[in-house]
Amino acid sequence: MRIPMITNCLILGLVLLFSLPAAGQQKTPKELFEYIENARKLGLNDEQIRANALSAGWDAPTIEHTYTIVRMLNNEKLQGGDRTRVQLAKGLPGGYRIGPGDLLQIVVWREPEASVPDAVVRVDGKISVPLIKEIEVVGLTPRELEETLTEKFAKFINGPDVTVIPKQINSMKVYLMGAVKKEGPLPMIGPMTVLQAINEAGGLSEYAKRNKIYILRNDGGKQLRLPFDYEAILEGKRLEQNIVLRPDDMIVVPQ
Repeated sequence: MRIPMITNCLILGLVLLFSLPAAGQQKTPKELFEYIENARKLGLNDEQIRANALSAGWDAPTIEHTYTIVRMLNNEKLQGGDRTRVQLAKGLPGGYRIGPGDLLQIVVWREPEASVPDAVVRVDGKISVPLIKEIEVVGLTPRELEETLTEKFAKFINGPDVTVIPKQINSMKVYLMGAVKKEGPLPMIGPMTVLQAINEAGGLSEYAKRNKIYILRNDGGKQLRLPFDYEAILEGKRLEQNIVLRPDDMIVVPQ
């Protein structure tokens, strides 16, 4: 029984290989997307798929771009810089709206040529998108941007399905000062408590007054001073002080 199975796989592999565009033919990212999905189903590994795609004439950046979309659509475990995007997918900072400096990934289902793996929000509040060219995004939620892009893509694509994922949020920060290992701004890549922010900053220094920490918050033009007892939190007490931070909150650690 094993011989016919192997023979069938070889035949299917040859069919799949010859389904690649011949040299000199127009090669589109959409065809590459379909080839990668079909080749994976057949059992080819990614190294073989990349080699076949390069031989067929696709360049390496296009191959990697298409692989990014394939991985995302299949909810695969990502590595390196994509870990931030996975973390963001679990939850955005409260009230998050797109701001200058943020890095967005725009995926149009089965339309890799319309997708953008890294769209940086410029200081003028716009990003560049294939077909649409430029679009104003600052102040929108990811969902609102998805709806706007869907409407605009509909002029060029039949039934577009658009997903917007913030890969890096650089427009929303909290600040740490005083006796912490790393002072300065800290990007909010998701909902973040005071304890999480301190840990992200490397923890407290040996001179920190752990029961005298406080958070300065601007609330409607009024500055609030919110206490945080580090030792009590670690002991499971006063947990209400371990609040979820808001953009521009400042954590002050006296020494």
